[in-house]
Amino acid sequence: MQSFHHLLANNLIANITNFTVWFALTFWTFLETQSVFATGMIAGIYLVLTAMLGIWFGSLVDHHGKRNMMLVSSIASLILYIVALGGYLLDPAIRGAEVRSVALWLFILVSMFAVIVGNIRMIALPTLVTLLVPEDRRDKANGLVGMVSGIGFLTTSAISGFLVAWGGMVATLAFAIALSIAAIVHLLFVHVDEPRDTGAHDAAPRIDLAGTFRVVLGIPGLFALILFASFNNLLGGVFMALMDAYGLSLMKVEQWGLLWAVTSSAFILSGALIARTGLGANPVRTLLLVNLVTWSIAAVFTVQSSIILLAIGCFIWMFLGPYAEAAEQTTLQKVVPFERQGRVFGFAQSVEQSASPLTAFLIAPLTQFVFVPFMTDGAGADAIGDWYGRGPERGMALVFTIAGLLGVALTLVAFGSRSYRRISAAYAAGTGRAEPSPAE
Repeated sequence: MQSFHHLLANNLIANITNFTVWFALTFWTFLETQSVFATGMIAGIYLVLTAMLGIWFGSLVDHHGKRNMMLVSSIASLILYIVALGGYLLDPAIRGAEVRSVALWLFILVSMFAVIVGNIRMIALPTLVTLLVPEDRRDKANGLVGMVSGIGFLTTSAISGFLVAWGGMVATLAFAIALSIAAIVHLLFVHVDEPRDTGAHDAAPRIDLAGTFRVVLGIPGLFALILFASFNNLLGGVFMALMDAYGLSLMKVEQWGLLWAVTSSAFILSGALIARTGLGANPVRTLLLVNLVTWSIAAVFTVQSSIILLAIGCFIWMFLGPYAEAAEQTTLQKVVPFERQGRVFGFAQSVEQSASPLTAFLIAPLTQFVFVPFMTDGAGADAIGDWYGRGPERGMALVFTIAGLLGVALTLVAFGSRSYRRISAAYAAGTGRAEPSPAE
């Protein structure tokens, strides 16, 4: 378990590094361009690349040492951050944030590639939970993973706002380079005993999509669980595309960063609670209950232009997020054979994230050119503006409300489905379990 705790700490460093760059890049782009379209494109780039690369990342994790792949992830991020910083310093079009500049979008793409390479870690870590933690403690270990993510978000939120206000992208990328080096050096001293025959029953290392798909289909209800998460992410893309623009419309960047830091404490509280109490006898039921509450909150937290409502909504959203993530991971860790967990986690990441780019890419221009005018001086402003409010920020708020209502409806449908009953039964039976002996 000592190795597991070291890996958690190392992932914390990497999470702070990568998410600080992502947050800061979004903040900086919106402040320099005042374009919801541009911030939506950043979210879309992240989601498209995540969806495209997830299965490949999962294959790498299954066919190579998981700790070694975490190391490769940090080295790749370091190189890309250095390239991004060099481009920023050399090209005035990037520094001027000229939306029509190809150089700016190449800079954004390289920076986001550096962040996305960190997803290798997000696939490797839950497989290491299977390897290093006994089955009856995995839900609690996943809670610790969520708590570490919360600490990362809390730190990231405060750091990114102040870095952008103080030193822009130069300070942000210099910070990322320093922390990437720290993560690499620390990981060199972490030892993990991994089975050498992890892929013994597989073909040569490759992207085995067909084999992974057969495993997913062979476990009753598992594909439906992944599909539900995909539809959930379809609506979640709204939040990725608009949340920063909405928050920055209500407050300064430093205040927005601090608000995220405060509300991100919900991640820590939630992760600590899961680590203490677990997820109950049926993590799948926990997942759906969490989503029902989450989307109900999403439907109402922007009904008025209120920082207090925004803070409460973000806190509840973040508090319940680790429950949903831990529930899905705990289910997969039990029902999927260990030697294929990397690919299944990667497959799930790709399928689930493939839904969000559609929303992120569509919702940014749709909000900018339809909902913002609709609630500024259009029919929406005339119809509900007296109590809902008017202006661009109210246009974004209306999109959040609609997404929340759709999410509630979707979750109720999932609760009544046959697939929900099948995956619950598969988890209870431990279908597909093929575990290594836990390494202490």
